[in-house]
Amino acid sequence: MSPRIFMLRVALLLLLCTGSAQAADSPVAPDQRRGVEQTFLTYPEWFLVHSPAEYAALVATQPAHAFPFIGHTRQIWSSYAAVTGEQVRRHYPSNVGYHVMIMVIAGSTSVEYGLRWAYENTIGRLSWAMSNGALTPEDRYGAKAAQDYVDFIRREPWYLFDFTVRLKGLWTTMPASGPNVIRKWERRYALTTEYAIKAVYGKLIELATRAAYDPALMTTQAVVDHAPAQLPGGVKLVRPLPDGRALLDLPRYYGFRIAALQLARAGATLQDIAGNAGVILVTVWVNADQPLPGTGGRILFEQPLLTMPGKKRVAIVLPVAALSSFLLRADAADVKVEHVYDY
Repeated sequence: MSPRIFMLRVALLLLLCTGSAQAADSPVAPDQRRGVEQTFLTYPEWFLVHSPAEYAALVATQPAHAFPFIGHTRQIWSSYAAVTGEQVRRHYPSNVGYHVMIMVIAGSTSVEYGLRWAYENTIGRLSWAMSNGALTPEDRYGAKAAQDYVDFIRREPWYLFDFTVRLKGLWTTMPASGPNVIRKWERRYALTTEYAIKAVYGKLIELATRAAYDPALMTTQAVVDHAPAQLPGGVKLVRPLPDGRALLDLPRYYGFRIAALQLARAGATLQDIAGNAGVILVTVWVNADQPLPGTGGRILFEQPLLTMPGKKRVAIVLPVAALSSFLLRADAADVKVEHVYDY
């Protein structure tokens, strides 16, 4: 898609002011309801969790220059185009504020990845070429910090991660001498620069976010056809409903997929999530030639997993009522469900 067509789509989107696609008779509390468009708009936000996760897995065994920074930058924007196109086609609510937030985080990540690609493929490659091909303690320290960061941002906003502690640890726990000394000190410089900039930038984003947005809810209300005899951990009964269904509190974000699968295993079917009984976005990992489990939905887009040759990410639009059965089929077929985008 050309930039001109993409920007035209965004312009059309900003002119749309349609009503919410939430269930009119939803028992979900009004302050817990979120628009259906957010299941799509949260994808670019979550890509900035998925991408660091791929990076952390790669640098545990390989040098940082092996990571496809430019390829991931393209995927940020192509996925944003795909979900924006869906929003326009279906006349979902515009949610201008969320688009502004996506532009900020995707734009800043594009700048970061461009700079890191340039550095890692010049100075980084040179220091690696001058080593014996083994990861230094600093390489391993950076990989551990990268995984800690991923584990954190799956549950909390990235700007709350303490980069200052990682910066201090880099200079107080790593030996100053040893094999591959040029690589060691080049990695110290690279990691020091990264942690220092992110520590400052994170504080600025935190202040701006607190000024512009209310604190995010960490739970989401959902309706199931019935409450299982024993609720999974982290799931709470809000109240039983007169028709035999039940209103539950589930964890949001990373924990939602886990709770939804546990409920499905207990025989419960999700019917309404955050006031939505229409559709929800799910991504899975499959081999390039692997069939998808029966979905009852449709494919929105696909992306190759650039650090895992032969694998791809598939984004599927599912009816909310089909989510529980899909999670069970994917589990039985050993298909990795990456994320359920719970509005």
